[in-house]
Amino acid sequence: MKLSRPVSWFLLAFGVWSWVIWITFVKNLVKDSSGLAFNDGHPTAYFYVHLLLAVVSFVLGTAVGAIGLRGLRALRRTS
Repeated sequence: MKLSRPVSWFLLAFGVWSWVIWITFVKNLVKDSSGLAFNDGHPTAYFYVHLLLAVVSFVLGTAVGAIGLRGLRALRRTS
C-alpha cells in the first residue's frame, strides 16, 4: 500500500506529537503533589494506571510515526 505525502507527514507528526504530550504528562505525574499519584511517598493505583496509559501511547505513537516515516522514505525513493 502506498501512502500519500500528506498522509505520511500527518502520521509522522502524530507520532512526534504523541511523544511530546505524553512525556510532558509523565513529568507532571511524577511531580504530582495533590495526593492522587503518591500517597505517603508510595505510588498509587492512579499512578500505575496513568503510567501504563503513557507507555501504551509511547508504543502506539512510535508505531504510527514509523509508518509515516517509512511512507515518506518510500515516496523519496520513487521520485
